[in-house]
Amino acid sequence: MTQQLSRTLSLRDLIVLVIGTVIGSGIFIVPAVVLRQTQGSVGLAMFAWMLGGMLAFIGAMTYGEIGAKHPEAGGIYVYIRDAFGKLPAFLYGWTLFFVMSNGAIAVLSIASASYMSQVIPLSRPAMLIVALFMILIVAVVNILGTRKSIGLQNWTTAVKAGAIVLMGAALLLLGDGLGATRLALWPDAFSMSLLSGVGVALISVLWAYEGWQYVTSAAGEVIDPQRNFARGFAWGAAALTFLYLLANLAYLAALGPQQVAQSDRVAAEAVGRMVGPLAGKFIAVAIMISMFSAANAVMLTTTRVFFAMARDGVFFRKLAELHPRFGTPAYAVIFSAVWAVVLLISGTFEQLLTYVVFTGWIFYALAAASIFIYRRREPEASRLFRVPGYPWTPLLFITVAAVFVGNTIISQPRQSLLGLLVVLVGTPVFFLWQARTRRQQIVTPPGAQPKTLAP
Repeated sequence: MTQQLSRTLSLRDLIVLVIGTVIGSGIFIVPAVVLRQTQGSVGLAMFAWMLGGMLAFIGAMTYGEIGAKHPEAGGIYVYIRDAFGKLPAFLYGWTLFFVMSNGAIAVLSIASASYMSQVIPLSRPAMLIVALFMILIVAVVNILGTRKSIGLQNWTTAVKAGAIVLMGAALLLLGDGLGATRLALWPDAFSMSLLSGVGVALISVLWAYEGWQYVTSAAGEVIDPQRNFARGFAWGAAALTFLYLLANLAYLAALGPQQVAQSDRVAAEAVGRMVGPLAGKFIAVAIMISMFSAANAVMLTTTRVFFAMARDGVFFRKLAELHPRFGTPAYAVIFSAVWAVVLLISGTFEQLLTYVVFTGWIFYALAAASIFIYRRREPEASRLFRVPGYPWTPLLFITVAAVFVGNTIISQPRQSLLGLLVVLVGTPVFFLWQARTRRQQIVTPPGAQPKTLAP
């Protein structure tokens, strides 16, 4: 009998998971980059942030309809598999495991250790040990139970979201930079280079919003998914947009647009100016917790993809087993943590992520396009939630994703080609796995039960 994950995630848990998966270090750094890319135009920079939030919202609504109707572990992997076949679904899971998710965990752990070193001086080897220890903690918590993992997620997300709200309120009250902001609201004239800059800025914004897509993988653990799945995505995406716009306005109030654009550590500099030098340590702690929280959320969500792949016979069979005591995909968590450690120690994770991260949007677009196939196959199916503005909202999400991928290929052809090669290397692996699965099915006696993980 196929083992099933327990439904333990409430609406609040789902909202927190969306927020916690996305907020890492981006909002504390990227606003300065976006303002530079829009040539100092505050209006265009804020437009890019609002557009990124709107894109996340309509994508979340699209996935919300699919996930509410088909609440299975695996999320995007399942949508692509059902609509376009096992091969593209496998390539998504392949890329997710070997680069995107575990590379992100490696990045978040070492970056979190780096911010810890601003509070407690650490050597480079000590930072590596701290990063390894963080991965170990995240893995252990995720093995011990989904409720333990989501409990940790709720607390750490509350800390980082609360830090953004407190920082935003303090900077808006104490800062006097909004007067200069009004003068730099719009450019004197529009040009092709400026419009191109807005497009590049949107890439940075989408990176800051990256991660909400992973939460689809937890659909198999959501309580009453027909009602809660889409609502959780909607509220989570809306809350993210609010927090990001608040942070941007707060930085502008503290520093003014010119200094924001020149800053490489905009959050630390803004708080340091308004509150004092010790506030830099406060920001460092907040960012450290933020990245640890994001690593935990990535581990919690993406391991469900590997669990689903293993059930389909296209990944290591052990990953489809649930721990008999804790009810978690323990082997999927262990494999994920081990590979994240390998990437961390090898030092290749940042380069691999640079090459491959844009390919994720190919799969996000495919997953969104699956809504058309689901509706055609199930025209009479009852749906408690329907994506607003169908079919235009899913089409808008798919179009922007395609433009994003195309722009990356044009602007960075060499890196893009290498990234696509990493993805496509999974093709022969898929067919080898398929052949191996067929051989195992031939030799496995009818009615044989899968092995369970010993407690």
